[in-house]
Amino acid sequence: MDQKLDIFRRELVDVQGVPLFWSIAEQWSQVESFEARPDDLLISTYPKSGTTWISEILDLIYNNGDAEKCKRDAIYKRVPFMELIIPGLSNGIELLESMPSPRLVKTHLPVQLLPSSFWKNDCKMVYVARNAKDVAVSYYYFYQMAKIHPEPGTWEEFLDKFMAGQVGFGSWYDHVKGWWEKRKDYRILYLFYEDMKEDPMCEIKKLLKFLEKDLPEEIVNEILYHSSFNVMKENPSANYSTMKKEEMDHSVSPFMRKGISGDWKNQFTVAQYEKFEEDYVKKMAESTLKFRSEI
Repeated sequence: MDQKLDIFRRELVDVQGVPLFWSIAEQWSQVESFEARPDDLLISTYPKSGTTWISEILDLIYNNGDAEKCKRDAIYKRVPFMELIIPGLSNGIELLESMPSPRLVKTHLPVQLLPSSFWKNDCKMVYVARNAKDVAVSYYYFYQMAKIHPEPGTWEEFLDKFMAGQVGFGSWYDHVKGWWEKRKDYRILYLFYEDMKEDPMCEIKKLLKFLEKDLPEEIVNEILYHSSFNVMKENPSANYSTMKKEEMDHSVSPFMRKGISGDWKNQFTVAQYEKFEEDYVKKMAESTLKFRSEI
């Protein structure tokens, strides 16, 4: 049990100005030197922005809508979390190196920390962004149940940390803006969580076009069905229920909690909302990026 205590609830460690899990920081050279393959598809998101959802959609696309094939293993084995290295528990780099091509690769890294081999190989990338207030709420609950994170403290304390970029993977503002700018020079499809909620079929078609894949309508309908929140929530290979309780405690908060837009309204006080909005306007002033906080 001592080893478990050593692993969990430790403070984040700064890597080039970005707070990351201590174990990623310790193995940073392994992450930095990761060798992407030209046919890798990178799935990039800030945490709690629909990562597992887009991963499931893309695995279904890669397997031509065959839902049974997509139950071959847990989502975190099918789409490895590249930089996640936890001694004795997981190593995304090693998992990816053992996989055949074409690989789906997950990352939460801000654009400036992505291993250079992805740019060098001109890999295709899919980025999903979600509005900041919903991300902050979802991240707060995730911090509570996923024990690789430090203790979240109160909602008020966590929100202040989120606004200051003192949470895992750093500032939401820098993350979404950095990837938004990068899309001008690389093959990055930038999607919005709110658009995916509003019209998932339209976003799946964008993905197919981006991947130059043509699937019959009945298969696209299968993908739509099997990637819906309610179906994924009941699917052990997608809902993280296969994780040990000491790693993720679903009794504190389920990994797939609500999957809606606008849940922030149930969490923010009026004062928090006003403070958040004022800060948001300043941090996003220079960007052409526009978000919807509800649909």
